[in-house]
Amino acid sequence: MTFRALVVDDEPLARQRILHLLEKEADFEVVGECANGVEAVKAIEDLNPDLVFLDIQMPELDGFGVIEALGADRMPTTLFVTAYDQYALKAFEAHALDYLLKPFDPERFQQALERARHWCSNAASVGNPKQNLDALMSGIRQERPWSDRLLVRHGDRHILVRTSALQWIEAEDNYVRLHVEGNSFLLRQTMATILARLDPRQFRRIHRSAIVNLDCIKELQPWTSGDHLVIMRDGTKLTLSRTFRDQFEEWL
Repeated sequence: MTFRALVVDDEPLARQRILHLLEKEADFEVVGECANGVEAVKAIEDLNPDLVFLDIQMPELDGFGVIEALGADRMPTTLFVTAYDQYALKAFEAHALDYLLKPFDPERFQQALERARHWCSNAASVGNPKQNLDALMSGIRQERPWSDRLLVRHGDRHILVRTSALQWIEAEDNYVRLHVEGNSFLLRQTMATILARLDPRQFRRIHRSAIVNLDCIKELQPWTSGDHLVIMRDGTKLTLSRTFRDQFEEWL
């Protein structure tokens, strides 16, 4: 059985080391390498690898950001690669996830690879680390609860959008649509999930299908049945329903 591997690290020498060690493994085929998190998201979607070596410390979109962008359920079996990070290492160990601590030697690499073989061969088994990524990410969010940027698809590429540039968000079937300065982007997340990633000092849910950036509200007007009309700075009119009115009482 041959396992398809993807190597993600922003340091060229670190990628080369992993690639060199994998060359000696007959049952592993390297299908790609990525220098940043944005490239990694696209490669995982396009190449569907069995295993990804995922660096944690990367600029713009780090390893945890890659998992957030794709969703834990869509991640391949993951071997984390990291420089010393006490919090991350404790999190990996708590959730039975393996990692390579830089700098690692060939013996440690072999140990990790042996576990990866087992995980890839038994992907549906109970206790497979893929099933623990959700729990890991829940813990990570408690440590760094709010995102300052989101990765979105734009045509055939991915771009990073700063959350401060978001004006409002609406629910759209199994997605949310982000409205950003005259553009809109679909993101495969629920309203509850995206709201949990946004700073509550800046973003509030006003309706079951709408979240707004408080800085982008122009007016609040009384409307019917206890609801209010929210007029955004771009002219968009939204509804503040009674269900969510309490958090705006000081304004009203």
